[in-house]
Amino acid sequence: MAMASQPTETCNEAEELRQLDVEDTNRQERAKWVLNSPDPPGLLQELIGSAKELVFSNVKKKISKQTKTTAAVSFFQSLFPILKWGKDYKVSQFKNDLMAGLTLASLSIPQSIGYATLAKLDPQYGLYTSAVPPLIYALMGSSREIAIGPVAVVSMLLSSTLQKVQDPATDPVAYRKLVFTVTFFAGIFQAVFGLFRLGFLVDFLSHAAIVGFMAGAAIVIGLQQLKGLIGITHFTNKTDVVSVLGSVFTSIDHPWCPLNFVLGCSFLIFLLIARFIGRRNKKLFWFPAIAPLISVILSTLIVFLSKADKHGVKIVKHIKGGLNPSSVHDLQLNSPHVGQAAKIGLISAIVALTEAIAVGRSFASIKGYHLDGNKEMVSMGFMNIVGSLTSCYVATGSFSRTAVNFSAGCETVVSNIVMAITVILSLELFTRLLYYTPMAILASIILSALPGLIDINEAYHIWKVDKLDFLACIGAFFGVLFESVEIGLLVAVTISFGKILLNSIRPSIEELGRIPRTDTFGDINQYPMAIKTPGVLIVRINSSLLCFANANFIRERIMRWVTEDEENTKERVQIVILDMSNVTNIDTAGLLALEELHKKLLSYETELDIANPRWQVIHKLKVAKFPDRIGRGRVFLTVSEAIDAGTNTKLTSC
Repeated sequence: MAMASQPTETCNEAEELRQLDVEDTNRQERAKWVLNSPDPPGLLQELIGSAKELVFSNVKKKISKQTKTTAAVSFFQSLFPILKWGKDYKVSQFKNDLMAGLTLASLSIPQSIGYATLAKLDPQYGLYTSAVPPLIYALMGSSREIAIGPVAVVSMLLSSTLQKVQDPATDPVAYRKLVFTVTFFAGIFQAVFGLFRLGFLVDFLSHAAIVGFMAGAAIVIGLQQLKGLIGITHFTNKTDVVSVLGSVFTSIDHPWCPLNFVLGCSFLIFLLIARFIGRRNKKLFWFPAIAPLISVILSTLIVFLSKADKHGVKIVKHIKGGLNPSSVHDLQLNSPHVGQAAKIGLISAIVALTEAIAVGRSFASIKGYHLDGNKEMVSMGFMNIVGSLTSCYVATGSFSRTAVNFSAGCETVVSNIVMAITVILSLELFTRLLYYTPMAILASIILSALPGLIDINEAYHIWKVDKLDFLACIGAFFGVLFESVEIGLLVAVTISFGKILLNSIRPSIEELGRIPRTDTFGDINQYPMAIKTPGVLIVRINSSLLCFANANFIRERIMRWVTEDEENTKERVQIVILDMSNVTNIDTAGLLALEELHKKLLSYETELDIANPRWQVIHKLKVAKFPDRIGRGRVFLTVSEAIDAGTNTKLTSC
């Protein structure tokens, strides 16, 4: 029996060795797939390929499948989406858009007048901005719900930055020309962002930064409205909260008319009640929408009938009527301030795009369709370029008016066309009726719209999710509140960049173990049940780039783990496996760090294995001849194969 079983055991051992040889051969073949992969495209090829994709995206495909006429039609339909969906537009849709547009106009007209005064412009320029840009957007835009026009944040941004260059009180004409020039540059930047797909630049203002910026801007705007609400004549040009409050307290000692305050507060209470009713009962969405127009009509009648303007109530007075006049010759492209105008235009372009795209995508997701950010940038850019030539200042999508448009049941951007036509008719027919409109009412209309800009729940959510994001949020908030709009934006962007830099310099490095009953390797801190392989240290680098900023940190961290494992477990680490699946690129500093790590590990009689290197990484490793230094057999397709190879080596040596 013993003699019979001995040949069987010998056969089993031979079969096991044969299977190990087969597995080792397969493993070596898969390792060759990694080492012998073709060279990736060079930098010049990537740049040329990106340019072709930007300029000629889908053009060849369309030309090959379509006739030239059809291709031209497709091109114009992509440029002007209204040509595509306009063919199937129905009367029932127009009825909904008509009602939505009229409701939108009732809110837009008083708000536009108020925002123009906030931008330190005459009231009619707010109405101009609610007339031409919505028409251009209706032709080129892809959002169905977004409502175009002036907004509070951009209006304050323009006034706070431009009055440092040109004082609107001393030379309003020069200030107005500078506003049109800034609007022109903002449109140019927005169109360029869209044409060259540079939307990532808008993302420099993170969501958290925008939440803080909007809240800070809302408080500053609200405090500035105390000038109109109280009827203060002399007011500070600064936008920080300390200067504004100081100006208010100083001005109260001077003669002022309490009728302004009583009138403004009375209608502010009415507007806030209307807002509350609209939120409680969705069917009454129209009530807060028309409440500003009702406030303007009633307050104007009160002042006209009571002659309150002769008793200290400040009124709008003359609003120039008629269609938008041309402002082509007002652009100051040869002015000594053109550099500052371009800089402010860039800031305005980014802030306006951020608000518009956020608003558009929010309502597009509710309706279940996709909004192309690049196309939106192009349409916003062209509408502001045309706006700068027709006496408009920077326009964008308004959240409050878009919400009204959506609640009113709009079907398409025809609601913007209806609103624009209504505004044009108002400019032609009704501007004289607004002569006695009190300034306090415009202040109350702006104040009533500000609560929507302060999102405390979102700020709390950011705090719970990401403390560094919350730091950017608070930085933007206090920067706007206590310094200026530019400083608030700069603080937010700086903190966001600091967060990226911190993650780059100190990336997460995980020690891995095998998840039981699987071939998956996970972080031993995340998965306490993960099994560590004796004598093997598996490390995953969670950084897309192994570079000069983090290479030494990663090398030192790995060596610390090697020495700590040896001290704690009294067992020498024989193999270090680097899982490089997350590393998409490496520079010369990274290569040098790997070479130093390899030499240091050799002094500990420890081998270095590389698992799952990405295309650019393995190419640069081969160019530097790093696989030859560590042994070409020490580069593996997966961590599991590296473990199995090390185990087989131990068995063979035994």
